[in-house]
Amino acid sequence: MAGRGFRGRISGSQAARVGLCFAALIVVAEGAVLLLAPSEEGIRPESVAASEFFEADALARSEDYRDGQRLLLVGGLAAQALAVGALALGRPRVARDLLGRLSARGAIGTAAAGVMVVLVAEAASFPFSLATHERSVDVGLSTQALGPWLTDEAKALGIGAIVAGAGAVALSGLIRRYPRGWWIPGTVVVVGYGAAMSLLAPILIAPRFNDFEALPPQSELRASVVELGERAGVEVGDVFRVDASRQGTALNAYVAGIGPTKRVVLYDTLIDGTSEPELESVVAHELAHVAHSDIPRGILFAAAITPIGLLLVREVSGTLSRRAGAEPGSPAAVPALFLAIALVSFAANVPANQLSREVEASADAFALRMTDDPQGLEDLQVRLAVRNLSDVDPPGWARALFGTHPTTLERIGSAQAWARGER
Repeated sequence: MAGRGFRGRISGSQAARVGLCFAALIVVAEGAVLLLAPSEEGIRPESVAASEFFEADALARSEDYRDGQRLLLVGGLAAQALAVGALALGRPRVARDLLGRLSARGAIGTAAAGVMVVLVAEAASFPFSLATHERSVDVGLSTQALGPWLTDEAKALGIGAIVAGAGAVALSGLIRRYPRGWWIPGTVVVVGYGAAMSLLAPILIAPRFNDFEALPPQSELRASVVELGERAGVEVGDVFRVDASRQGTALNAYVAGIGPTKRVVLYDTLIDGTSEPELESVVAHELAHVAHSDIPRGILFAAAITPIGLLLVREVSGTLSRRAGAEPGSPAAVPALFLAIALVSFAANVPANQLSREVEASADAFALRMTDDPQGLEDLQVRLAVRNLSDVDPPGWARALFGTHPTTLERIGSAQAWARGER
């Protein structure tokens, strides 16, 4: 039970193992970035100034908005870490006692502990999430009233709670059965879950939040998408229009699914709010992700780093559990396990974002090769930045921690480099 075991300081050997595993994680992740980098490199961008493309007041408005949103994001993450960290260390006492009582409930108690952690984390970050939403409404990016937004948040929380409960049962069961080597079968569970979500999320989860309309074969837009795909040697699969306008005014598109669930999804705001050359540039970019097998690439990256990542999770969660007097694999140790997973995932996200930026730059190069329309890409990036209130040149720390795409100025610079004959 929580609080009844050994409580002590972290030993030098424990700290050394954590440090060694962390260093190994970074080395393996950076190696995976090198091995999985797209064969078609992005175009080296020319240096461009934001003032060439954006009005000073628009830049100031975007910077003010994005700075505030980043501050709220960091605040929410910190609040979650502190709240779950307190649970992991057996505080407050009422939570520690509750987790202890759950130990007598077997798998149900373990699942309940997982749900408890998710609820505590959500409660801690909710003020930051609410402020983020309200600021989006104030600037016109979000079109959702508070009620519909809360409904979507509740849906997401429900899905997260189910996943957390199932994950707690699966991983805790492995920890009890294989106290030292659970990270090996755990890798199969984690990677399998990620692959399953890539397959099933487009048909099971996404429709819970939006309506997706398959473009009919006779539609002009689908015909142009298929024609562009044929030129690119890509089997398009399904093309969907999603009612993203029910949530906001941002322009976007994405590729989702693998195998039978593969699809290109276009926001209705993008379809209705861009010119034909701009829309073609977006579609060509998304088709690049299909042509380059970028979703399987992401699964391979996860498979490469998960073993060493879970080994680090074992060391961090075991250290925290022992510090709190909780037996690894018990419900009382679930907060330490989830906190360790979150911390390791955050660290692994830095090289993951590095790979993502290379993938997105490669997709831009593919789009330019397909359309040979650098002006269309340039106009698109300007329109996206203005409509989405993007920070066209974010600070380096924000780019490293959260940046999944090249910056707006880099993408404009790549379009200009292509226009000048640089391939």
